[in-house]
Amino acid sequence: MEKPTNTRKPMVSVIIPSYNHERYLPRAIDSVINQSYANFEIIVVDDGSTDKTKNVCLRYPSVKYIYQPNAGLSAARNNGISNSSGEYLIFLDADDWLLENAIISNLDLLTPNNNVAFASGGHKVYYEPKDTTMIVQREVNENHYCRLLEGNFIGMHATVMYQRWVFDTYHFDASLPYCEDYDLYLKIARHHPIIHHTGLIAVYRIHDNNMSSNYPKMMKYALLVLSAQKKYLKTSAEKESILRGVASWKSYYSEKIIKSLRSQLYSNKLNFKKEEIRTLKKNSPFLYIKFKTEIIRYLIEKISKKVKYYIKKMKLRNIFKSAQKKAKNKTGKIPSTGEIGIGDLNRTTPFSTQFGYDRGGPLDRYYIENFLNENSSLIRGRVLEIGDNAYTLKYGGSNVTKSDILHIDDSNEQATFIGDLSNAPHLPSNTFDCIVLTQTLHLIYDFKGAIETCYRLLKQGGTLLITVPGISHIAQDGWGKYWLWSFTDASMQRIMEECFSTEKISIKTFGNVLVASAFLYGMGLPEIKKEQLDQHDVHYQVIITVRAVK
Repeated sequence: MEKPTNTRKPMVSVIIPSYNHERYLPRAIDSVINQSYANFEIIVVDDGSTDKTKNVCLRYPSVKYIYQPNAGLSAARNNGISNSSGEYLIFLDADDWLLENAIISNLDLLTPNNNVAFASGGHKVYYEPKDTTMIVQREVNENHYCRLLEGNFIGMHATVMYQRWVFDTYHFDASLPYCEDYDLYLKIARHHPIIHHTGLIAVYRIHDNNMSSNYPKMMKYALLVLSAQKKYLKTSAEKESILRGVASWKSYYSEKIIKSLRSQLYSNKLNFKKEEIRTLKKNSPFLYIKFKTEIIRYLIEKISKKVKYYIKKMKLRNIFKSAQKKAKNKTGKIPSTGEIGIGDLNRTTPFSTQFGYDRGGPLDRYYIENFLNENSSLIRGRVLEIGDNAYTLKYGGSNVTKSDILHIDDSNEQATFIGDLSNAPHLPSNTFDCIVLTQTLHLIYDFKGAIETCYRLLKQGGTLLITVPGISHIAQDGWGKYWLWSFTDASMQRIMEECFSTEKISIKTFGNVLVASAFLYGMGLPEIKKEQLDQHDVHYQVIITVRAVK
């Protein structure tokens, strides 16, 4: 194919498959019409819609409308390719839209590089139910095939612009109802160079009917697509990457599934999908056991409430209170030497080696999450979190304009920065409004260097939110070899004062002798009463929290 010259503007075909998306389609079409680049064609492939998709298209004289009996997304895209004439192709789902410079941004990268199969960029995620937006930008400058084996760093198909010659060899696999775009990326990147950048190209709309919200199916087909690549692997690096990818997809969708199950549990909608339960049990036994424990805790609480109701109804409330008071007095009395009843604690091994995750959840998370909830108003603007961004999204919500993740390596495909927090000169200075650093400092040998980096990264007036362990057992999984330190409020005060002004530092401690003992034994959160958790003794510091302002 002849390489486009600089004197003419090449034709770009924007193909929009649509299945019953009449309410969203106008915005998708308008986003193409309003592009800063003018030489394009719009092709809408109606995949057997039963709504008024055709009527929407007829309102736009420039739109080429094609109808096909319902055959799926891949077949609709392939049909669009056959009926297009552009030298470059973009596939825009009908419920998403392009940003104003989407076409020209990728075109400028591809026109001088005809050997590059496609260019892709960053995108925004629009959460329609909450009317909030998040930016997704990932830097991938080399080893694109390996990085794709480890996860789909592209994330949104509309950010991709293809050279037409790609489709002389490749098409979308119509046998794949999910992950067909991921499959195509891998096939192409195996044999051809690609470009990925962080410029924002499109907006991905999250709503109630997204195909990608079927997490068991998404996991199944992501793993199936990866498995199909095994026969093409040549190097040890590629083989390592595919193993990381399998682990990453299982972890990613297992977390999505358990989040969905929890939302049903705590909204009293116990109509769990069997497919979600089976997928969780098969791919993440630990999370499966953890969720079963949460269900048991939930049912116990429900039964307890009913028992208390009937006791009150039967006018036995005073007897119940009297029994409680006697039990409290007995518990509060200090027994004489030799009269201590150790009972279940008379053992040299803990009840749990998993911090209580298998007994209803860790005790320390109660203090960590309360601390973040109390400071949620400070989790705003551009926020950096270490490891993942779960707390940023949970407590920052719509106040967060951009969520960044720093990870020590590239095993987390969501990470926007890779590196060691104690030595990260590549991270931008004076950039972040907030940094969330929970339960991480004890894993960093040069923890002072990590605090210095955080100070440098924060904007003036920005906030650093830290939690560190005090009294704790050492992890017995892979993290154990990285577990280097425990802290106190006094040590944290001295560490923080080396960077931050004393008056801008607020440090609190949480825990008491009961909580510390229970935590060491591996007891779970449901096994300790809230009033016991809320009593704090500075001599038994389970968790230390720090809020510091630059």
